[in-house]
Amino acid sequence: MTRLDIRIVPALADNYVYLLRDTATGAVGVVDPGEAEPVQAELDRQGWRLSHIFNTHHHADHIAGNEDLRRPTRAPVIGPEADRYRIPDLTQGVGDGDRLLFGRHPVQVLAVPGHTSGHIAFWFPDDDVLFSGDTLFSLGCGRLFEGTPAQMWASLLALRALPDATLVHCGHEYTASNARFALSIDPDNAALRERAAEVERLRSTGRPTVPTRLGQEKTTNPFLRADDPALAERLGLAGADPVSVFAEIRRRKDVFR
Repeated sequence: MTRLDIRIVPALADNYVYLLRDTATGAVGVVDPGEAEPVQAELDRQGWRLSHIFNTHHHADHIAGNEDLRRPTRAPVIGPEADRYRIPDLTQGVGDGDRLLFGRHPVQVLAVPGHTSGHIAFWFPDDDVLFSGDTLFSLGCGRLFEGTPAQMWASLLALRALPDATLVHCGHEYTASNARFALSIDPDNAALRERAAEVERLRSTGRPTVPTRLGQEKTTNPFLRADDPALAERLGLAGADPVSVFAEIRRRKDVFR
C-alpha cells in the first residue's frame, strides 16, 4: 500500500479542510472545502492537480469551495446522495456501505446522521484514516441540527466500532472548548486531563489538535461514553439508557459557556 499524504488547510474561522494525495498515482482529493482560496493556494504550492472532491454534508462551510475548485479540472464531487438537492455541484451520490477507490486506496462510506439528516463519513480502512465531518470532533460531537439523539448516538457507535488506531480528521478546531466542557462533567478522568493539557500546549503555539486517535477518543470523549455507567451516575442518570444519557450530555454542551 502506497502512502496517503494528508495536509491540513485551515479555512474560514475554525474549519479544517483536508488535502490528500496518493503518492503512487498522483490522485489528489479535498475533503469539505468550505472556501476555495486557501485550498487552491496549497494546491499551487505543492504543484498538485485536484482529481476528487469529497463532501460529508451540505452545510455551506463544507461545500462553498466546490464550484471554484472543480472548474479547472472538472473533478467529481462525491457526497451524500440523500443531500443531492442541497449540494448543487454533486456529481456522484453515495450512501452507507458504498465503496470507492481513491488512487489505490479503498474508501468506505458510513452513514452518520444526526448533525444533518444526510451526513456521511469517509473511512480509509487500509490507512486507518477517518474523515468525520461534523459528526465526531476531538472530545466532542456535532450539534443536532436535523437529527435526533438516538440517530446521533447510533452514528457515534458506528464510528466508535472502528479500530483504535484510526486517525480522526474532523471539520473544526473545537477541541479546547470541548475539553473544558468534558472536564466539567468528567473531572476525575486522568486520560482526559492529560489530553486537555496537551490541547492547551498545542493551541498555545497555534498548532492543530487533530487528527486524534480514535482509541484516545474512546477514553476521553464523553459523547462516546454515554453507555459508561460511571459517567451516567455522575450525571445523575444511573441506570438510564445510553440515548437518554447522550441527550443530557448534548443538552449540557449546548448551554455550556
